[in-house]
Amino acid sequence: MFNSIEKLMVLIPSLPLAATFVTAILGKRWLKERSHWPALVCIFAAFLVSLRLLSLVADESTRPGVAGFERTVSLGNWVVVEDAIKVDGVTRDFAVDIALRSDPLTAIMLSMVTFVATLVVVYASGYMHGDSGYWRFFTYVSLFVFSMTMLVSVSNFLLLYVFWEAVGVCSYLLIGFWFEKPEAAAAGKKAFLVNRIGDFGFAIGIFLIFVTYGTLNFHNTAGSAGEPTVIGILGPERLAANDYVAGIIGTAIPLLLFVGACGKSAQFPLHVWLPDAMEGPTPVSALIHAATMVTAGVYMVTRCTPLYAMSDIALITVSSIGGFTALLAGLIALTQTDLKRVMAYSTVSQLGYMFLGLGTGLLGGVTGAMFHLFTHAFFKALLFLGAGSVMHAMHHVIDMRRFSGLRHIMPWTHWTFWAGCLALAGVFPFAGFFSKDMILGAVHDKAHDHAAAFHFGYSLLYYSGLFTAFLTAFYTFRALFLTFFGPLKTPAEAHHPHESPRSMTVPLAILAVCAFLVGWVGELWHGYTLLWHTPSLTAGAVAETASPLLTAHRGLTMHFDVAAMSTVVALAGIGLAAFMYLGKKTEAEQVAEFTSTRRGLWGYKLSLNKFYFDEIYQALFVLPLRGLAALSYLVDRYVIDAFVNFCGWVPRSVGLLLRSLQTGMVQFYAMAMVLGMLVLLGSLRLANLFGNS
Repeated sequence: MFNSIEKLMVLIPSLPLAATFVTAILGKRWLKERSHWPALVCIFAAFLVSLRLLSLVADESTRPGVAGFERTVSLGNWVVVEDAIKVDGVTRDFAVDIALRSDPLTAIMLSMVTFVATLVVVYASGYMHGDSGYWRFFTYVSLFVFSMTMLVSVSNFLLLYVFWEAVGVCSYLLIGFWFEKPEAAAAGKKAFLVNRIGDFGFAIGIFLIFVTYGTLNFHNTAGSAGEPTVIGILGPERLAANDYVAGIIGTAIPLLLFVGACGKSAQFPLHVWLPDAMEGPTPVSALIHAATMVTAGVYMVTRCTPLYAMSDIALITVSSIGGFTALLAGLIALTQTDLKRVMAYSTVSQLGYMFLGLGTGLLGGVTGAMFHLFTHAFFKALLFLGAGSVMHAMHHVIDMRRFSGLRHIMPWTHWTFWAGCLALAGVFPFAGFFSKDMILGAVHDKAHDHAAAFHFGYSLLYYSGLFTAFLTAFYTFRALFLTFFGPLKTPAEAHHPHESPRSMTVPLAILAVCAFLVGWVGELWHGYTLLWHTPSLTAGAVAETASPLLTAHRGLTMHFDVAAMSTVVALAGIGLAAFMYLGKKTEAEQVAEFTSTRRGLWGYKLSLNKFYFDEIYQALFVLPLRGLAALSYLVDRYVIDAFVNFCGWVPRSVGLLLRSLQTGMVQFYAMAMVLGMLVLLGSLRLANLFGNS
């Protein structure tokens, strides 16, 4: 069984789904405080199976003569509508296969998701201990992991959309897990609604794919009796011939798909939901930011790289939005005082880096983006869980102005947090150094290719990326120094502050080791080159963009000039943070000096208030829509309801009038008949008189 790729593909999502049902059925009454065990056992087993799948895929992909490896297992048909559409003069069915796809991209994503999720479950067993919704939390987490494993495994755009929505529902349930808190309920609703905006564009893009290509399957499918095989969107024949539409349609499809990615991966202008998601439990934040929901957009764009390669406009749009979001989130993170919120804006910024690389359309850029997604999962999970450890010790206080010097009482959290900060800042030899510089190197190549479209725009994006690297180092170490250095200070709520239990510190230690090692795995052991055997990156326009540096050196693929420059700016950011927060002057004095000028105050307030995006959206969208809703209520209540009530009142009133004639007295009826007859005869007589005259 464990040598069959097809069976492993089915088993991986089945395990967390089984944990979901077991915990939902048995958790409240029987499992109770042991409700984490089904999730832990099943997700860890899914991780082991994912490693086996990765091993088999790597063996198959790297065989001599194999250009791109994929394996698809069909579990049946979900929908079949005969003669649904005509494409190129051929009438085709609308057929949706329940099919799972295994290739290097899928195998890498499955291994990363299940590994991080396993550590998050271990951590959450200590963090959530004693919570009244303990069983419900692990039910949602198991469902979340199942949805994400299915999202990266399915081989069809419609099923991709189904599980795209499923992870959105799970994030809503987990962000608003403590729904009795108004802030948590509002944050969950905000995340759900903002993502619906992006998903609307995503759905339209899927419709456009179907009417353009006549299929939604990634893989080839057999036609009806006597009909030829239907070539999938990522079918080998289509990839080899680069048979994708260009022009307006070829630009509209990737841009509409990218609207969905902006929602899921919190890119401008749909980035506003992710920082508010901090209202959920910290393990949820780590899971969302590191391994599940926000990585879905990056995965989808990577999967659809051949579609993006057909449009220079789509590519520069992806890079521009990514670069701008990275810079914007970095500027906002500079002044935030909530430790988890700093990490949240850091996630938005790092996701922007990934899209910056994807938008180059180069094999090095796409590889760098996915490599950064992989390394980011480990050090961002580490930083969020470290922030949760601080929050646990400080009795849920997370404002950095209210505590300091915690290295004295939380040594494990302190040292592991160092590893996460160094990796996030991109300091050699930690993981972020290798993956971030691959992205910057690809943007550098694009900027210096004068034959490429928009090369000047990529040049601006390159320098913007370097400046963002400086900001990243500064705000990351600002958070580290404010939290763990200075005189020991704890809030009054924390009566007995202490290091977190082993169930929380062991995952931190494992992630700290990973934050150091995974960069070397990718760089020296060529781990990321496995991604090049994904069919959509092996054939077609993307494969042709491999730079000589990538093809000549399967190991050290970095641009040393870019690496040197990014290292200098990262060290400069760390140095400035040390000067401001470890020097003789306090933070308050530094900020007071900065804001003593009008320009300084203006810039500080812009960053502190997140550039007023929430207020702008409130004024431009929320309040007008509320006004429209109020107007609609008034029209419905006093116009439509009034008209309907009037229509009901008329026959009732006529009935009341006629009811008065029903007295039950025979004499009255006889007199009424006589009077009626007299009136009738009189009317006839008058009519005759006027008629003769």
